[in-house]
Amino acid sequence: MARDNQRGGRRDRDEAPEFADRLVAINRVSKTVKGGKRFGFAALVVVGDQKGRVGFGKGKAKEVPEAIRKATEQAKRQMIRVQLREGRTLHHDMHGRHGAGKVVMRTAPEGTGIIAGGPMRAVFEMLGVKDVVSKSIGSQNPYNMIRATMDGLRKEQSPRSVAQRRGKKVADILPKREDSTESSAQVAEEA
Repeated sequence: MARDNQRGGRRDRDEAPEFADRLVAINRVSKTVKGGKRFGFAALVVVGDQKGRVGFGKGKAKEVPEAIRKATEQAKRQMIRVQLREGRTLHHDMHGRHGAGKVVMRTAPEGTGIIAGGPMRAVFEMLGVKDVVSKSIGSQNPYNMIRATMDGLRKEQSPRSVAQRRGKKVADILPKREDSTESSAQVAEEA
């Protein structure tokens, strides 16, 4: 546990170099028995390829390394793919919710960076997002924050997927920029 904290909780494994993983939280639980206390550990890990795939997992064991290994394996099994705009930010603003945990995620212009706290930052870094503004509202429990973030990311739709579903072209879906400047110029002339 101390070794992981010295490196900021970041661990890259040799067996799967295409995935990076981030240790988000470790919880120590104790059970009182006749001879004293027995300790167990629960680990929360986020795994991603930093190119649009991310997943999270939790693992419980009597030792920390075993709990982290279990969490990492579960995270790899539960990965989702998220379409990124220009490979750096989200396509649209979205809300995610899990229990009392609510998160708001917004697209951001280039150079903004990742404005997110704690567990949400880990998800965005492992996902490969470079620019995002997010806010956690409600529960500060890392499990709920990550689940709410993943809920929001599952709702994201790229313009290409929306156009395909509606049987239109991508140009028909996206707002036209020159029309909006022309209409504002007409309004200014009338006034």
